[in-house]
Amino acid sequence: MKEVVSQGQKTSPISEKHYRWLLGICLSQVFIMLVFLNYSAVLPLLQREWKISNATAGAIFSAYQVGYIFSAVFLSFLADRYSAKYIFLLSALWSVMANALFALFAGGSTSALVLRGLAGLGMGGTYMPGLKLVAERFGATVRGRAVGLYVGSMVLGAALSLSVSGLVASFAGWRLAVMATALGALIGTGIASLILKEVTTTVSGPPAEKGLQREVLRNKPALLIIAGYAAHMWEMYGMRGWMAPFLTACVMKMGYGMVQAAGIGANLSALVVGIGGLATGVAGFISDRIGRTRTVILMMSLSILCSFTIGWLFGSSLVGVVAFALIYGFFVVAESPAFSTALTELVAARYVGAAMALQSLVGFTAASVSPAAFGLILDLTNGGARDVASVTIWGWAFTALGLPAMAGPLAMLLLRRLPESSRMAGGKK
Repeated sequence: MKEVVSQGQKTSPISEKHYRWLLGICLSQVFIMLVFLNYSAVLPLLQREWKISNATAGAIFSAYQVGYIFSAVFLSFLADRYSAKYIFLLSALWSVMANALFALFAGGSTSALVLRGLAGLGMGGTYMPGLKLVAERFGATVRGRAVGLYVGSMVLGAALSLSVSGLVASFAGWRLAVMATALGALIGTGIASLILKEVTTTVSGPPAEKGLQREVLRNKPALLIIAGYAAHMWEMYGMRGWMAPFLTACVMKMGYGMVQAAGIGANLSALVVGIGGLATGVAGFISDRIGRTRTVILMMSLSILCSFTIGWLFGSSLVGVVAFALIYGFFVVAESPAFSTALTELVAARYVGAAMALQSLVGFTAASVSPAAFGLILDLTNGGARDVASVTIWGWAFTALGLPAMAGPLAMLLLRRLPESSRMAGGKK
């Protein structure tokens, strides 16, 4: 069976007009994403100030994902009925306000849980509607590249979120760090409003119930994509949530103080996350050539190997740990555009929003659990460790990210055996 390109095996170039539009929406997303990992960057400082355990720290990160789930599912479903650009813009503005409130009023685990959940509500309304805007604008022959660039811009923004937060926190404290990223997201919202001003999005109206069941709930290939995506999200968000604290602990192992180590760890983590921006662009291009499933299997297998390894490197050479983390950062996110693009190719256009809503529900449910599970495993395997500064065993927590992620390549192997895989662009299986 083949995953064929609808217009032949060669892909068409992206027109200059469409390329400029894509670069504009990607630039706006870089700024909007500045709030995305600000909590991870300042987590070691918050743990010291609020005296919270690793499990509680992970739960606060997960609260963000829970908020993301509620909005992403609801608003992705609405994207089939209402203009995706207005959903995108209003959600971005909500994200700005929620992060500003966190900077001003968060004072402990309870307030942090609530305010981080509110911040997640805003971010959840930008990813899938934004993805729908990009997917609608580009045909199947170049969609993988376009989506790859869009996802790559989000990864770059996430990396800058760590870097900006860590830099500002190191000399001005965590509250000003979070506020700085909120102001950056406000700039991104303004850019997006200009880029999307002339955009007319597809509004199909409420999908028929029987068609919804056939196209989404009973669509086995789409469900396999969603299952694989959930495995991917479990691994990626657990890694993203804890990479900065992990590298901070590695730096402290060398004798640095908490504040200085947190700044260094955040910036090193920014490099690790940022390299994923290159990975999504490369993998999106590759998936147009060799197929979505083959790309996912290759990239996820390598990222799982990294999950099984990196935690056990704690205490070894910092240069070696960072080098391995960069490899991890490349592969852990690389398959994202392949999953997102494949779903748009396996579901009728009228039901793409509903399919994305289901994908968000399943994927971000996994993403909301893994950071909390990671923190809990740290507490269980490190005895009396009170915070990341006193954690010495990281291997089991990272291994727990890789084990469930193995379901991703397995789901793609099953999908390759189905005739519907021929509807996906990208060459031979």
